[in-house]
Amino acid sequence: MGKRITYLLFLVLSITAELSAQETLPIYADYLSDNVYLLHPAAAGIGDCGKIRLTARQQWLGVDDAPALQTASFHTKLGEYSNTGLGVILFNDKNGYHSQKGIQGTYAYHIDMGNENLFNQLSFGLSFSVVQNERDQRTFVNDPAVSQVIESDFYFNADFGMAYHKNGISSYFTVKNLFLSAKNNLNPDFESYNLRNYILGGGYFFGDKEKLQFEPSLMFQYKEQTEEKIADINFKVYKTLNETQLWAALSYRRSFDGNVFGDSQYITPIVGVNYKKWMFAYTYTQQTGDVVFSNGGFHQLSLGVNLFCIKRRAAACPNINGSFTY
Repeated sequence: MGKRITYLLFLVLSITAELSAQETLPIYADYLSDNVYLLHPAAAGIGDCGKIRLTARQQWLGVDDAPALQTASFHTKLGEYSNTGLGVILFNDKNGYHSQKGIQGTYAYHIDMGNENLFNQLSFGLSFSVVQNERDQRTFVNDPAVSQVIESDFYFNADFGMAYHKNGISSYFTVKNLFLSAKNNLNPDFESYNLRNYILGGGYFFGDKEKLQFEPSLMFQYKEQTEEKIADINFKVYKTLNETQLWAALSYRRSFDGNVFGDSQYITPIVGVNYKKWMFAYTYTQQTGDVVFSNGGFHQLSLGVNLFCIKRRAAACPNINGSFTY
């Protein structure tokens, strides 16, 4: 009986997690590690440097077939005086017997409304994704009716976003997964998979560079099909020492009012260091809420490097101005 209950709980949680993982690219807290482009296409080429970012995330350590995600991204502006930004993301997302590998390309356009003493910019971005979706149940031995099943197919999706920055103020609005029936061919028994997700975010960067600098921010998601609402409350603090910048973040995420299995809460501390053009961060997430499968947390490592940097024009949030640019 105990094994059956454990199996049933794992199955329910896997279904819930798969609904989230069905998105083209799952949304975690990695955007707080100077990786806003993973969420918002309008962030491609938005700052004073091109950025390469690598992430590796593992959930529920010690649990077989637990969710895992790896991403590699690059985005840059096409020249110092160009208004065009380009970006690309590669990702590998695995959750139990379901996995997806994809590539996402982005075009962004930035309208400069400021000058050397005032950063004031409106941005637009459009991403297009190609994803290989696979379900491999050949090692599934609990139910012979569904074991030995392997399915693989491709689907397409797109994201559109806008951003506005003025000095230390940052704001984003993005609609992810625009194609409502992107996965019909993978699941003919369902009319459509509505993966559309609306994301609204904003933050404010302030403080004394010689002492401490701060960046509180918010993010809100609304998933159209499940009517789930997700809110992030974040706070980051920075300390600059010569050519090194130390920073730490704390994020609280809460989901509510959705047609999903229980509400969930996540507490995520992050620590990071920027040294010259390099960035490294470690993220730990602890889940709480109605149902928690494992006491183990979620671990993520992020590594980045800034390239093709240009001289910064005016004070702005860290996503715009890299830590050290000459």
